[in-house]
Amino acid sequence: MKLAEKVILLLNGAAAISGGLHPNPNSNFRTLNESFELPLERYGIKDRKASGQIIDFINSDGHYEVSILLLQNYEPPILACALNEILLNLAGDDLSTTSTPTLLVPFIVPESKLKQQHKCPVTSDKVSIYGIELGPTTDLTHSVSSRMQKPPPSLQIYHEDFSLLLHLLNVMKLPTVVLIGQSHISNKTLNEEHEVMFEIGEHLANVTSLSFSKEKMVQNPSKTSKDSEEAWRALYG
Repeated sequence: MKLAEKVILLLNGAAAISGGLHPNPNSNFRTLNESFELPLERYGIKDRKASGQIIDFINSDGHYEVSILLLQNYEPPILACALNEILLNLAGDDLSTTSTPTLLVPFIVPESKLKQQHKCPVTSDKVSIYGIELGPTTDLTHSVSSRMQKPPPSLQIYHEDFSLLLHLLNVMKLPTVVLIGQSHISNKTLNEEHEVMFEIGEHLANVTSLSFSKEKMVQNPSKTSKDSEEAWRALYG
């Protein structure tokens, strides 16, 4: 995969953000869209591949400025294998530059998956966006994390996809900021969930010199059929 130094990795619930990110009107960026497929045979999976789309933003000199990597919607345990394969490729030598990419990974957390021992003071904000910095610090990770709240120490996230994501990122040691979106609105509707994605999209646009349009957010891709439990789950503990 040919990618930029700045990579936005979109998984499952955050996929709708991809449609809202587009070149800033004042930039000279052009976009390049392509699909990818990576074999999963090393995990004993012969009938499935890690598939998705890549949207590259390229300047007038042909330099890849930003890449959006949109992974097809998988469920564990296939998700663990597909995500591991993606991260192995990102950590390898298939990039358009010689430096390791910096990852920005949005993650939308359902309210039911959150537990906090002590309630935070009520604010007027409808959503909170937290940033978790992992791996080596780069100019981009520092810039993003310095603009964001850190998760409260008492905040616990019980989400299998989130757990395996953090585990694999810690193993790969890629410079990463995970952006966690949390809504403070009870009885969330689809529109309110889009508000969380809009706030995250705005953060991503600000640090990547892109623009974000709430109206152009796409619907989440349909989920693949539920995968059976297999020994591959041991991949991420």
